[in-house]
Amino acid sequence: MAHSIVIFGASGDLTSRKLIPALYSLFKKKRLPADTRVVGFSRSPFTNESWRASLTETTKKFSDGDFDEATWNEFAKGIYYHAGDIEAQADFDSLATLLQEVDCAKSCTRVYYLATAPHLYATAVSRLGSAGLASEETGPRRVVIEKPFGTDLKSARSLNEDVHRVFREHQVYRIDHYLGKETVQNLLVLRFANSIFEPLWNRNYVDHVQITVAEEVAVGSRGAYYEQSGVVRDMLQNHLLQLLMITAMEAPARFEADLVRDEKVKVLRAIRRSQPAVLAQETLRGQYQGYRQEKGVPADSQVATFAAVKLQIDNWRWKGVPFYLRSGKEMSCRTTQIVIKFREPPHSLFELDGDGDGKMSSNQLVIQVQPAEGIQLEFLTKVPDAGMQVRMTDLDFRFRREFAGQLPDAYQRLLLDAFNGEASLFARSDEVEEAWSIVDPILACWNSDLAPPLHFYAPGEWGPSEATEWMRAQGRDWFDVCPVIG
Repeated sequence: MAHSIVIFGASGDLTSRKLIPALYSLFKKKRLPADTRVVGFSRSPFTNESWRASLTETTKKFSDGDFDEATWNEFAKGIYYHAGDIEAQADFDSLATLLQEVDCAKSCTRVYYLATAPHLYATAVSRLGSAGLASEETGPRRVVIEKPFGTDLKSARSLNEDVHRVFREHQVYRIDHYLGKETVQNLLVLRFANSIFEPLWNRNYVDHVQITVAEEVAVGSRGAYYEQSGVVRDMLQNHLLQLLMITAMEAPARFEADLVRDEKVKVLRAIRRSQPAVLAQETLRGQYQGYRQEKGVPADSQVATFAAVKLQIDNWRWKGVPFYLRSGKEMSCRTTQIVIKFREPPHSLFELDGDGDGKMSSNQLVIQVQPAEGIQLEFLTKVPDAGMQVRMTDLDFRFRREFAGQLPDAYQRLLLDAFNGEASLFARSDEVEEAWSIVDPILACWNSDLAPPLHFYAPGEWGPSEATEWMRAQGRDWFDVCPVIG
């Protein structure tokens, strides 16, 4: 069976930086399905040859030193381009004719990838339906939709309805590239393939959980976009909640898409929905100094570039265990990490080493999602020749140390799953809507008279100092450690 991927928004940054390099890497590893065709669709006036030439240069740049001229030339034979406007139905009709020529003599699998501006998603889906391109009479048809999927619960529901008029849910793949990262997938293996962790992975032994997605870059030229999204829409609704779901979910009966996603949705449904007055106390917002000078940002902007949120999961496993989520721009370093902080022993027999800071007196498991992908288990050991003094040390697993070669880009795994019809790492419609039902009240609180104050922080810090005080008022400390890459 022939396979094709049609990329809408083919002349955009996502296509050249991520999608084409990922497809090329899969081709080089001989993992792409046989007879795979790549068809680009956008308004730019490319021909097949000129688009291939453009992609040659960008793939050389973004393929991490993995570029081989002969392999690329073989891969490029299957690249086609169709100039068209998403608003024009006639251009979709002519696209259907092209696809019949390049992939579908009898049967074929097609993946439609919407790498366009989000406001065009519904239009693109509708045009695909009108052109007969969603029908599965001659093989599977799947549509991949990038985040953001809506801007609030109402718009997410509306978009789901628009998509479901054309595609059935099993055909829809809502992508969050974080789920394609090797370390995120390894968290599933860590939890459900090792019996030593499961007895401890609950409220009896875990004091709290921290999930941090920190970026050291500024908003820069994306100021106009960021004014509409802010950190909550940009990071909390998708990346942070995805990491929370995988950390907190129960084991599915089998590793199958719907069973995995059933367990993830159960976590979201168990998250406590708090009243605005409570949300004002259990959330904190900040803005880096200099954000208001970015292009497209008003001088009096109240948009948060940093957020810290405390969530409670009201189920048997996690009742009473707070989950602290935070993310921000212009922070100390780039890192995504999950910290499982265990409870202290009921009675302390030993003295901490005088050289320690006295803060880490209980075990913690640190899952480094990026960029120093790995896992550290921190525990107390006796200091040699110092009586019975103890200090914190760790067992350290690093992907780059244990496995040869470059870790694959997340898009490689996700694109391959889309071809193969494996939806475990993609969001389902009810999951997206549940996530927005958690985020919407926070945004509403921040836009009301009950909004917590907007705290400012200097670039290069771990957010505003008030975030540290907020945690310490609850008897806890953030894990403010930049990963050691090596």
